[in-house]
Amino acid sequence: MAQATSPPEVRDDAPARRYSVDAAGLGRLRAGAFVAPALALITVFLVFPALWVIYLGLMNYRLTGVEAVNPKMVGADNFIKAISDSAFWDSTWLTFQFVLGSAVIGQVVLGFSIAWMLRDRRGTLKSVVEGLVILAWILPGAVVAFLWVALLDRDSGTLNALLGIPGFPWLLDHPMLSIIIFNTWRGTAFSMMLYGAALGNVPPSHLESARLAGASGWQQLRDVVFPHIRGHILTNLLLISLWTFNDFSPFLLTAGGPDGKSEVLAVHVYKVALQGGDLGYGAAISTVILLINLVVAVFYLRLLRSKK
Repeated sequence: MAQATSPPEVRDDAPARRYSVDAAGLGRLRAGAFVAPALALITVFLVFPALWVIYLGLMNYRLTGVEAVNPKMVGADNFIKAISDSAFWDSTWLTFQFVLGSAVIGQVVLGFSIAWMLRDRRGTLKSVVEGLVILAWILPGAVVAFLWVALLDRDSGTLNALLGIPGFPWLLDHPMLSIIIFNTWRGTAFSMMLYGAALGNVPPSHLESARLAGASGWQQLRDVVFPHIRGHILTNLLLISLWTFNDFSPFLLTAGGPDGKSEVLAVHVYKVALQGGDLGYGAAISTVILLINLVVAVFYLRLLRSKK
């Protein structure tokens, strides 16, 4: 006699599928709850200020006077004034010099050089060099600027005393070179640490094979090391370029002088908006700076996505 069998049990996995759509098993709702605080902070401290700056750029808002009490909409007048102002373009050119000299050439080259020289080092020398470089990075900007003013002072500066040329005005005769070297010295630690971690991922066997094949040191860097760390290089370039482009610390060293010869865009906005009291015009310049940052970021991201 055939035994009756019950049909296989069918379980409804729809709720599980609904909540387990990712590798962690959180689901969209619970994952959204986790990132909601971060999104709220980004909205409050980044998105809203950016939108407020764009709004101010459309107004004739000032710190004092009638426009401070009753600002009016002026449309694109502030933006037209910015792109037709020679002082804005002079500051833009100085900013690109500052970024190229201090970030792209200075911090990238110096940071990689230190990381490359210390890659196989052990002991006191490596600890001392890394400690000094990181110390320059973690010191407050005001403290670092005071140290560099003391170093470059024309009357009692340490550099003039070491070189035996008392009275040489470094900050007056070479203001851009001074702030480029100052920012390179201050910001190299980030590049050094990033490249140090990246070089640790380069397989030693690849370098040994290239060495046995007769590759020179430059050929090993070009054909083995750089392809392995290309993503790290582009990421570092993106971050330090944006940081340097918006850096206000040159004001602590030269205040944009003499005669605007070191007035980068961040300092120019400060002088226009706060010292000059024209918040609307300063906000318009800040919006243009934001657009320039977006263009630079998109350029680097496109290079990063095409790294293969």
